[in-house]
Amino acid sequence: MRDLLVTGIVFGLLPFVFRRPWVGILLWSWMSYMNPHRLTYGFAYTFPFAMVVGLVTIVAFLFSKEKKEMVWSRETIVLLVFIGWMLFTTFFAFYPDRAWVQWNEVWKIQLMTFLTVLMITDRKKLHWLIWVIALSLGFYGVKGGIFTLLHGGAFHVEGPAGSFIGGNNELALALVMTIPLIRYLHLQESRKWVKNGLAIAMVLTAVSAIGSQSRGALLAMAAMGLFLWIKSRHKLITGIYIVFAVAIMAAVMPQSWYDRMNTIKTYQEDQSAQGRINSWHTAFNVAKDRVVGGGFEMFQRPTFLQYAPRPDIVFDAHSIYFQVMGEHGFIGLGLFLLLGWLAWIRGQQIIKRCKHDPDKKWAADLAAMTQVSLVGYAVGGAFLGLAYFDLPYHIVVIMLLTAKFSGALDDVAQGAGKGAGGPAIHPTSRWSDAPAWKRK
Repeated sequence: MRDLLVTGIVFGLLPFVFRRPWVGILLWSWMSYMNPHRLTYGFAYTFPFAMVVGLVTIVAFLFSKEKKEMVWSRETIVLLVFIGWMLFTTFFAFYPDRAWVQWNEVWKIQLMTFLTVLMITDRKKLHWLIWVIALSLGFYGVKGGIFTLLHGGAFHVEGPAGSFIGGNNELALALVMTIPLIRYLHLQESRKWVKNGLAIAMVLTAVSAIGSQSRGALLAMAAMGLFLWIKSRHKLITGIYIVFAVAIMAAVMPQSWYDRMNTIKTYQEDQSAQGRINSWHTAFNVAKDRVVGGGFEMFQRPTFLQYAPRPDIVFDAHSIYFQVMGEHGFIGLGLFLLLGWLAWIRGQQIIKRCKHDPDKKWAADLAAMTQVSLVGYAVGGAFLGLAYFDLPYHIVVIMLLTAKFSGALDDVAQGAGKGAGGPAIHPTSRWSDAPAWKRK
């Protein structure tokens, strides 16, 4: 029954994609983040829905009459260079067969990232995209939160099998990044019942992230929660939600959870932690020896035999930073870090421009919450190898589109024009700055 339901929804929406290609981005995001086919038990479980949706979306967009204009900003340029560098390093990978399989996944994700920039052309579409991402991942947040409460935190909360977020650690990081997006929707919502539902979803998603029993998630939650409070314009309400979530977790989680979290302090005695540190040393040694790194999927036994301090301990990277460093060298790591830093700076520009403008308050809220999401990724990702997961790149794109629709992107262009001694560019008018869906 589930198979028929998922298939019916996907193929029932495809005709709308031909009429409005941007709907394909929403549908693809739903498939990528929620992975509804992984909740089935029959033919739909392995059916390539994402590939079908992606192909239909691309064909529909190519044949549509919509204006095809890429936003070439510093973020998109750095991302494009990073993608090109990953392709280049794949030619020199330690394990070519494994590396090209991974590259095949990575380039598809990045293609859809750039198509998102092309197809999400106004604030309304951007708002729909955030709703889809928040609901897709929030589904596992609410479900996992209820599961944790019912079972007293005795079991791990895990994601859909066979996906980027299938494991408890991976799901926890995705949920930590989703909470700020739910908070943004909560700030914009005027319907009381929806607003209350989003508030409950935030608390349950936080409980679910902790219920994953991921130590990295605990650190990410602490950093994300702090920045969520700092960046929120309603600090009292945000503080109440945070305290409420912490109180629930303190009352529910068993002693075994506290014992596991306490191993953070005694990592020298923890075999898992020592394995990760050994992998990090291996990644550094590979990057130091090879400009191009070891290529995708380089964390294999032969690599450890040659580069690891402890060749007998073979672990995956368990860190976005050492994953990129080991697989693509210091150049790849530099591009990866630069992309995140540029997105953060863009958020600061948006907040500065929009926080005192009632008509642009939404942009300041969204920029602040995407910054909080990036903090969660930066901290949680230090202990988890999710460098190629869709969500952080979508977060960067959301930040860029927020700058575009709020006019902050125009401000940067004006400043650059004046700084170069060129003619001053007239400020964008309030009419042209308004999103297309409001120009009626």
